[in-house]
Amino acid sequence: MGKLIGYARVSTRQQDADRQVSDLLAAGVRRDDIYVDSGVSGGRASRPQFDQAVTALEEGDTLVITTLDRLGRSTQNMLAFAEALRGRGAGLRVLNLGGGDVDTATPMGSMVFTVMAALAQMELEIKRERITDSVAKRRAAGKDLGGRRQTFTDSQIRNALRLIEGGELATQVARDLGMSRATLYRRIRELPQATTI
Repeated sequence: MGKLIGYARVSTRQQDADRQVSDLLAAGVRRDDIYVDSGVSGGRASRPQFDQAVTALEEGDTLVITTLDRLGRSTQNMLAFAEALRGRGAGLRVLNLGGGDVDTATPMGSMVFTVMAALAQMELEIKRERITDSVAKRRAAGKDLGGRRQTFTDSQIRNALRLIEGGELATQVARDLGMSRATLYRRIRELPQATTI
């Protein structure tokens, strides 16, 4: 029997992979054989530690991941990857798949993996659809969608300049507009025939 190679991934640098690493260790993966990508999205093609983990796999070895989404976002890519591993004589083991772990080295495990990969992609598409619907509803209701603040017209910036020239504190005027003082000064400088402060 070959060795177990573990892979963990977190999408942002603020997250940590401690739980995934603990699960991999509990599954029998040696600490030296665990590869972790931090701040790397599953949709990105470049995952340096993932590439190293795959390179470390030899015939008879098994790549161990905690959840299916650690592999990537698309069912097609996940299935192609599992097939490529099988072609190299390596296996794939997913620890938390449907309450148990699935090993693609077995026919049953391979079938379950295929179904779960399709379900994972469907879940992602449903989530995407919900977000799109939510944005459409908020837009229709005239609610704030977040993102960049509105841009201000030259007329609004001139009015702000008049307030400052009239004795108002620039910091307060900028705060009332919802921008920083530095941004307000920059916008004043950019006005056609701007009056310098």
